[in-house]
Order: sequence, then structure tokens, then C-alpha cells
Amino acid sequence: MLGYLIGAGIAGGVASAAGYQSMAPTGQWYGKTFTGLERGSKSMALTYDDGPNDPHTLRLLEVLARHEVRATFFMIGRYVEQRPDIVREVVRAGHCAGNHTFSHPLLIFQPEMEIRSQLERCERALADAVGEPAHLFRPPFGGRRPAVLRIARELGLEPVMWNVTGYDWSAPSVEHIERKVAGQVRGGDVVLLHDGGHLAMGADRSRTVTASDRLIARYKAEGREFVTIPEMVQRAERPQLSAVS
Repeated sequence: MLGYLIGAGIAGGVASAAGYQSMAPTGQWYGKTFTGLERGSKSMALTYDDGPNDPHTLRLLEVLARHEVRATFFMIGRYVEQRPDIVREVVRAGHCAGNHTFSHPLLIFQPEMEIRSQLERCERALADAVGEPAHLFRPPFGGRRPAVLRIARELGLEPVMWNVTGYDWSAPSVEHIERKVAGQVRGGDVVLLHDGGHLAMGADRSRTVTASDRLIARYKAEGREFVTIPEMVQRAERPQLSAVS
């Protein structure tokens, strides 16, 4: 009986860990995903999910332009179809657009055919809007399993997660978002924020817009540099030059 209980406990622990890893932003059990640079780097990447969103994506673009910062936007395909003009403004301003599926389902529970369809439909929507598909992919809610990452890579998409989040989808104040981000920043960070909401177009992200303005000013004053995800990935892949005596 004791052996059975121990075995059941181990099995339960493994199952719990497996479930955690399927949603944990920095978990790597189910395949490699990009989560930032080595701790201590002066680079930061701002990423925004669930857009395009009227009017807050456009207001965020104004903030980013004022600070001369470029960011990465992971977009929902059905919103891209509704407001391709906003997508074009994002790309025209020098920001990157990524694939966040067509309708934002939790992919760990979806059959492979639906996973592929979600990614392909978002790719087509982005290609129709700006002339080319995305090269980056972020799973909704961070949920993934091996099939999700495999299909993404088969479609030429680099899976991107995060290691800092502002919890801005339900933040009671701008200060709350700032505190959440500040408590996690260690350098080389990929910061998750939201310019939209997956339930409907028009989600109020005014707090995120204001928080972004303050966070950029704060971290620029500390000497940090804001880059896009492709720029950060390139830095991560750059070979380290050994010192020559």
C-alpha cells in the first residue's frame, strides 16, 4: 500500500509539473521557446498581445514614437481582418507584427488540425493586411504542447514567450502595472503587456498606454535599450567573440 501511495504521489506530481510547464512562460519541457537574453543585459523588448485594438493600439503607437522605441505586437487574426489599417500603421512605424492565432483559443486542448488552421488563418490575415505573413508566434495564454510548437515551426514561425508580465489585463491602476513589471525586471527581458483584449475589440487598455509611457522613461533613464523581438533573437544567436591576447 505504501508503495502504491508513493507511486501515485509521484505520478500526481509529474502530472502537476507537466500541466504547469504547458502554461509557464519560461518553461522549456515541451520545446524551446524564446524568453529573452541572459540576465543582466541592458536590452529589453516590449511586446503587446491581443490587438489590433481601436483606439488603444494607435494611442500606444504615439507613445512609442515619442520615445523612439520599437515594439513587437502579437495580433489576433480576426481583429486583423476587422482593422487592417491599424496593422499597417503598426508596421509602417517600424514595429513587428506576430501571430497570436485567429481567435485566441487555448491550444493545449485543440486537435492538430485546429492548431494549424488557427495559425494559418492568422498568417493569411496578416499577409493580406501588410503584404507578408508573420515570422513570430505567441500561443494564447502561453498554452502549448509539443504539437503546438512543432506546427508553428513547420509554418516558419519562431515561438516567443516572455519572462516579465505587467498583469495589465485586470490591473486596477497604472501604478499596479508599473510595480508588477519593476518587480520582475532583471535585464534581457521580454515584457508582456496588452494593447487589446481577446474577448472583443475595444477593450480599455488606457492604463497600459500610460504605464508604457512611464516604464519606457524609467528604464531609458537607467540606460536600458528597447529592441524588437527579432533584434533580441539576433543578439541571442550572435556568437560570443573570445578575447585575443
